Amino acid sequence: MANFFKTCLKGFYMSLGLFCAIPLPARIWDDSCKHLVLPCLPLAGILIGAIWWGAAELLVLSGVHLFLTAAAVAVSPFLLTGFLHLDGYMDTSDAILSRRPLEEKLRILKDPHAGAFAVIALVILAIMQFAALYAIVDGEKNLAMLAFIAVISRCCSSLALFCLKIMPQSGFAAMLRQNTKTMHKIFVIMLAVSAGTAAFLYAGLHALAVLLCVIAGFAGALACSYREFKGVSGDLTGHSLVLGELCGLIALAVI
Repeated sequence: MANFFKTCLKGFYMSLGLFCAIPLPARIWDDSCKHLVLPCLPLAGILIGAIWWGAAELLVLSGVHLFLTAAAVAVSPFLLTGFLHLDGYMDTSDAILSRRPLEEKLRILKDPHAGAFAVIALVILAIMQFAALYAIVDGEKNLAMLAFIAVISRCCSSLALFCLKIMPQSGFAAMLRQNTKTMHKIFVIMLAVSAGTAAFLYAGLHALAVLLCVIAGFAGALACSYREFKGVSGDLTGHSLVLGELCGLIALAVI
């Protein structure tokens, strides 16, 4: 039993190292635990979400101007992840909006340079995320929902990489899915149900509506990119995660 918990803890630590920019004492990688990285992604989301929520509460309580508070809270999730998912959002947006043949889209997806469509998509995202968070802070909405949004979006990402066809060009995503089993998917689903239940108990039907918007936004974005690329990858799930969280923030602001 001790070895089991030690292995799970190592998988969680590896997931933090891959998907977070939070400073860690050391970088650990063990091939025997790589099948636990994706199941532990929502657990990393708990930490990211807790810090996101805590930072927002501290800024509000400190009396910082609403514009500065909204701006800081808007960039917090990107800072906490080292802009990893934002990079996927920009690359995927650049490729999809180019409206080129599949081969050219794949080239654009892997191009390290930011194209015009990536910049346009980033500007739109920044405006919408800032506006949503300004409305949330100004309307004194339930900031704890930030934590639940971060968890649910990562549950969606894990399940997408577990269940859908991996693009041949995405070797890293395929590697992380190796040796995963049905129990890993069930674990992620249980985490999502637990998060949804906790959110409902904390904030009622309003919370469920917000989380459903996260899921709908993620699913819509992923369906679009899956149709374009005939598969999923880390970039595509990052793109969907960013848009899913944005949909959740907009829902939190207006509901």
